[in-house]
Amino acid sequence: MKYVKLILVLFCLLWAMPLFSEESSEDFVIHHLINGPAWHPFPGVSIPLPPGFQLGGLRMDFSLHLTMMLIACLILFVLFVLLYRKRSDSAPKGITNLLEVMVIFVRDEICISYLGEKDGRRLASIFLSFFFLVLVMNLMGLIPLFATATANINVTTALALLTMFMMVLGGIVKNGPIGFLKLFLPPGVPKILYIILFPMELLGLFTRPLALTLRLFANMMGGHLVILSFISLIIKFGAAGLPFSLLVLFIYCLEVLVAFLQAFIFTMLSAMFVGMMMHPSH
Repeated sequence: MKYVKLILVLFCLLWAMPLFSEESSEDFVIHHLINGPAWHPFPGVSIPLPPGFQLGGLRMDFSLHLTMMLIACLILFVLFVLLYRKRSDSAPKGITNLLEVMVIFVRDEICISYLGEKDGRRLASIFLSFFFLVLVMNLMGLIPLFATATANINVTTALALLTMFMMVLGGIVKNGPIGFLKLFLPPGVPKILYIILFPMELLGLFTRPLALTLRLFANMMGGHLVILSFISLIIKFGAAGLPFSLLVLFIYCLEVLVAFLQAFIFTMLSAMFVGMMMHPSH
């Protein structure tokens, strides 16, 4: 418990650092939310990111949110490769136990529930990657040292497009090309209505990934805007704005819950959408 208190105090101090300078605080807020070519871990500190590289006709530049994604991948590598210790002679402990609890929950309650036993276990690694990558990026955004990559609509769009690719590929592999097209023709309705229903059902193939994109992006962006807005009120009103610090702490704790919740919802909806295309009869 004392370590939890120490971490909370440390986070509060880090969030309070922008208060010492109104000018630096405004820059800190802007750089914490907006993607750019430099990393601003603390007010007044700017770390230029390395130049990109040319790959054929494609130019790849290192941006702030791309750097956060790479750091998130590095964190997952450390967690699952270096710190994870699976032993057959004893029950898992510490970080291994925590990771196994989340892995089993995602596998059993999400993958197998929406994709069936066989396909759920086969595709569990993909949805576990979704869950842990989104979760780590969400939690990184709550540490002032980092930025929130999932508050960038380009990042959430890329993740949603992966889900859409799995929906199309899974539907074609499981049902065949003709069977895949029949997924957009609801059974039991007059055939004349297919003129209206087919375009509407086909549109749903694109609106579902769009819902994934906007849900994750809006929730992560909105929470940070609220926190940073209350911090700005404290800056503007000085001692009179100190009561807002309680709201900042409350919303911060709420955002920790939202980070886990949005990772769960994104993974669950992705598995649900893919399962609907692979197993339409269910």
